[in-house]
Amino acid sequence: MKLGVTIGQVDAPGGEKIISLAQEAESLGYDTIWCPEIYGMDCFTPLTWVAAHTSRINIGPSIMQISGRTPASAAMHAVALDYLSNGRLNLGIGVSGPQVVEGWYGQPYPKPLARTREWMQIFRMIIAREEPVAFDGKHYQLPLDGGMGLGKPLKLMQHPLRDHIPVYLGAEGPKNVAMAAEICDGWIAMFLSPYRMHDMYADAMRIKSEDFEIAASVPVVINDDVDAARAVVKQNVGFYVGGMGAKSLNVHKDHVERMGFADATDEIQQLFMSGKRDQAYAAVPDELVDEIALCGPKERIRERLQGWKDSPVTQINVGAGDTDTLRFFAEELL
Repeated sequence: MKLGVTIGQVDAPGGEKIISLAQEAESLGYDTIWCPEIYGMDCFTPLTWVAAHTSRINIGPSIMQISGRTPASAAMHAVALDYLSNGRLNLGIGVSGPQVVEGWYGQPYPKPLARTREWMQIFRMIIAREEPVAFDGKHYQLPLDGGMGLGKPLKLMQHPLRDHIPVYLGAEGPKNVAMAAEICDGWIAMFLSPYRMHDMYADAMRIKSEDFEIAASVPVVINDDVDAARAVVKQNVGFYVGGMGAKSLNVHKDHVERMGFADATDEIQQLFMSGKRDQAYAAVPDELVDEIALCGPKERIRERLQGWKDSPVTQINVGAGDTDTLRFFAEELL
């Protein structure tokens, strides 16, 4: 089992916190440092800072939103960072949701799977650097269909360090996860239950290759008070299920419903959108938290780790930003 960690908030100017965390994770044998991107800092700049202060640990956006960068722009970012880090980039991508895509990036959200598939085709062509890139899709055209009509196919000027940069798809829906298993090198999973994977993602589990990586983001709260530990995770789940999307479309709510918690998600969303956030967080079931997170005393977490060890997950991304937790997981799994 590999281990990863998400750097989260960069804290005070200068980045000392994330560098300290990254260097500790590297010394403990962690595989990857992941950096999120929602609508705050971009994901590439902090990872460049981390790469400059480390030498072995892999670096990965988790996730870079494809609506924010064309395939060509993302390929340039990826090639540069992979080159400067000596081949340590694992590129995590995803479509996010309509709230962010249309509200922040001003791009259309419909047909996210088809857009992702086209995006990946172009990205792979650019990195392979076999010929000038021409592509005529429904969502992307190179050269552009329209405009001044003066565009021409181009080839990446910089020779990549690697002709294949690993791409991980952040996904929750079964069809999206199956597509990850088909066209990507890995899957970044959120709110994942190790006990339901074969049922929920049967198609993906059937077609994935032996070297397909499954990196699960697992919230971790070590606390002798189990309820207090769960409460931390409930706040995060309640925010995503209740507020990270519209009432008519919330991909995180849909995901938790597929796990069998439909009644709870309706209540969480209703309370959250009514301004009753604390009640919304409290409505998150203990059972859900115990499936997707590791909460409580170290002894309890040690016991519950077995479910993850027995699952198809290949990497646990430890959802905690303190070095004591990193050391504990290194001792247990590395």
